[in-house]
Amino acid sequence: MTALLEVEDLRVAYGKIEAVKGISFSVEAGQVVTLIGTNGAGKTTTLRTLSGLLKPLSGKILFDGQDLASVPAHKVVSLGLAHSPEGRHIFPRLSIEENLRLGAFLRRDAAGINKDIQRAYDLFPILGERRKQAAGTMSGGEQQMLAMGRALMSQPKLLMLDEPSMGLSPIMMQKIMATIAELKAQGTTILLVEQNAQAALSLADTGHVMETGRIVLSGTGADLLHDESVRKAYLGED
Repeated sequence: MTALLEVEDLRVAYGKIEAVKGISFSVEAGQVVTLIGTNGAGKTTTLRTLSGLLKPLSGKILFDGQDLASVPAHKVVSLGLAHSPEGRHIFPRLSIEENLRLGAFLRRDAAGINKDIQRAYDLFPILGERRKQAAGTMSGGEQQMLAMGRALMSQPKLLMLDEPSMGLSPIMMQKIMATIAELKAQGTTILLVEQNAQAALSLADTGHVMETGRIVLSGTGADLLHDESVRKAYLGED
């Protein structure tokens, strides 16, 4: 079976500094795949390259059979790959509903857009309760919900989530992770970058550990959760 996303020997640099040094991995339809690692490992750079925001030095990115290496970011979205970025990047002066509608900017099916807005409100009831509120007045966790809901508005074949729990309270983090689990149960394909390794690996079908731009360990989420080196390095266990 051909993977929905195939990354082969991907290399990415900022000037003379190589941030991603020849990584390869794949994502099957319906899977949750996670990239874990410390800050500076190259995880966010990888997602930014997949979504067309950065251009690779070399390597292949095949998404649904199409090579994305030279495809601009707006066309990547139209192909079915959505990116909820680190830091959320919502539009603070626009309302919650206006932010969601911007996620559907490539679509022309008004009835379908309204249906998906309601789906976002079903996933995140707080957004529906405050739909006319300026997005910038919401808490960090609520803004994260909005960023995820906005990414889903493009009806992606693959949803990329970059650090969705960063800076959130434990309760809000649990809500975000529960929503990711719900999306997985609905069949959404997800590529997850997450600082909370335990939460990420608990959700993931497959995980990859990145260090200084390389993948140094791969396995099922369950196997990596029980791997001694992963437990010491990322789960805070001796």
